[in-house]
Amino acid sequence: MSVKVSPSVLTADFLNLKEDIARLEAGGSDMLHLDVMDGIFVPNISFGVPVIKSIKAHSTVPLDVHLMIDRPHRYIKEFAKYADILGFHYEAGSDVAETLKEIRNLGCKSCLTIKPATDPEEIFEFLPLCDMVLVMSVEPGFGGQSFMPSALPKLEALKKEIDRLGLCVDLEVDGGINGETAPLAIKAGANVLVAGNYLFSAENMGERIKYIKELGV
Repeated sequence: MSVKVSPSVLTADFLNLKEDIARLEAGGSDMLHLDVMDGIFVPNISFGVPVIKSIKAHSTVPLDVHLMIDRPHRYIKEFAKYADILGFHYEAGSDVAETLKEIRNLGCKSCLTIKPATDPEEIFEFLPLCDMVLVMSVEPGFGGQSFMPSALPKLEALKKEIDRLGLCVDLEVDGGINGETAPLAIKAGANVLVAGNYLFSAENMGERIKYIKELGV
């Protein structure tokens, strides 16, 4: 699989969000990663459906919506109206299989996410219902954290099981991705990389997006 970059919009300047999205798209972003936080499942609050609806109206790439919320099944229908990929946490208290099925039935690609403390083997049974799996390489809730190397064996285990089952499932990693950690994540099996500070701190976002994507060539 080719490597894709999903920039984290949480790091953008929200007063100039339209311009930042245009810069990311011009730079070669494959999708936009949108972190939805409720202050309950994670200790932070970000944004919800109205902001995602506005982003959808001004973006030309798929929206990769990451629900970091308690009992996400309650809100799947609303977010599915604007998401292209809709993900939620295995640990968030919803029926995992039924929620993954509902996401697909609503026309979105399904994504299941695990926190750093979760053993990847716990979600093996759900892989046939997933279009993507997201491994958190930081504790979810805040940007700017350092990459946790413990994510690498999790990526390797998931990649091995996905291949064993003959599935076409993207493997995404989120947290602390930069010029040093991106090659490690890709080597471990990730093909979709979420990046925030690494991109937004650059004078030329496109150069850094290109660098990550070329690691998979």
